[in-house]
Amino acid sequence: MTSPAERRRSGRAARERVSRSAHGRWIPDADRPDPIRVLERQGADRLTELLPIRYGRMSDSPFAFLRGAAAVMAADLAALPDTGITVQLCGDAHLLNFGVYASPERSLLFDLNDFDETYPGPFEWDVKRLAASVAVAARDNGHGAGDVRRAALTAVQGYATAIRRLAAMAELDVWYARIDTEALLPLVRKRKRRAKLEAGLERARRRTSLQAFGKLTETTEDGHRRIISDPPLIEPVPRDELRRLGKIFSDYRATLAEDRRVLLDRFRFVDAARKVVGVGSVGTRCFIVLLEGRDAQDPLFLQVKEAGRSVLEDYLPASRPHAEAPVVHGGERVVTGQRLMQAASDIFLGWTTGPASRHFYGRQLRDMKGSADIADMPPAVLRDYADLCGRALARAHARSGDRLAIAGYLGSADTFAEAIADFSVRYADRTEADHAALLAAVDSGEVAARKGI
Repeated sequence: MTSPAERRRSGRAARERVSRSAHGRWIPDADRPDPIRVLERQGADRLTELLPIRYGRMSDSPFAFLRGAAAVMAADLAALPDTGITVQLCGDAHLLNFGVYASPERSLLFDLNDFDETYPGPFEWDVKRLAASVAVAARDNGHGAGDVRRAALTAVQGYATAIRRLAAMAELDVWYARIDTEALLPLVRKRKRRAKLEAGLERARRRTSLQAFGKLTETTEDGHRRIISDPPLIEPVPRDELRRLGKIFSDYRATLAEDRRVLLDRFRFVDAARKVVGVGSVGTRCFIVLLEGRDAQDPLFLQVKEAGRSVLEDYLPASRPHAEAPVVHGGERVVTGQRLMQAASDIFLGWTTGPASRHFYGRQLRDMKGSADIADMPPAVLRDYADLCGRALARAHARSGDRLAIAGYLGSADTFAEAIADFSVRYADRTEADHAALLAAVDSGEVAARKGI
């Protein structure tokens, strides 16, 4: 087994592959792929009638564009030299893919909460996406140039500080480390901000299947409970397709641990519908499934979502340092990545294969999930939130990769953080230009966009 000192030295040696300061020197290649073409290629296998919703949502702002453009940024990152220090990447670690959710013990945790693009790769790719999202969000909020760079810098400093701390911890202590939301309250000094945080946490606690049941369902004339149709966002699954969905659900059940299968078997199927979700995910096939337990007041909502190829797969090797063989099923890829990175994961995480050999994964639709409203964050609050996201990302990387090697690469100085802050400002410039290109394509009729939904 390699010693801790040797692991740190391997990280320092990676500086010869790419220096820490080199991360800040980013200029788009002359042959950089057209971002609109990248998005169109990604959408080729999606539900065509939903793509205008995706483009409409992405056109709202540069930050909304960045959210939907993980494939664009993956191509940009792949054109750069990397450290070769591999972790399980989130693949889309922007600010709004962090949030609160309930652990199996019913504690509210703060962590990454979206893993559709997860894949093994160089640790700095996630850090760059997080920091770039901070810079773009700060600009969208009207912050000055100094505050924009400072916010991005804070995110990376939070990451680096947490990695150094985790590098000194024992293996089991790292694995059990978590960010409990109760620990966040003492960090918020101003009474008004603390009250807002407490209100947000209380809203998350109320976001359960029972709350979704009241909002998303209605009683029909024959006395049955059904999911409310709200096209094009929510549409009923035709009765002839429900049988196929039943087969998908049965295969999904088989991937759960035995105790979860016992629990799931205590619920009966009631209804299912297709649902549009997110920004970058719009156009993928996604269903919500309503189940009933003891009685009508004991509902369970599951989400069964398509898992295609990660946007990172075209640029990274398939091998994983912690597995004997690569995961080839998209749903299993998402579930495996989520379990590796999250401090605690949904008890109903599982995967299945659907019609036309499409891959899906399942989880609870709502389990006390909540995210921050970053649109109105003043500079100081955004910095605090960016620091928190950086620390959460470091904890996820420490579980799946070599935290000592990362710490060795980072060292004790702020060289890496300063460079990533420079990169983030440059990438924010590029994102604004890409967003403007999308708006021009929409205005010219080249891209169909449906806004406001």
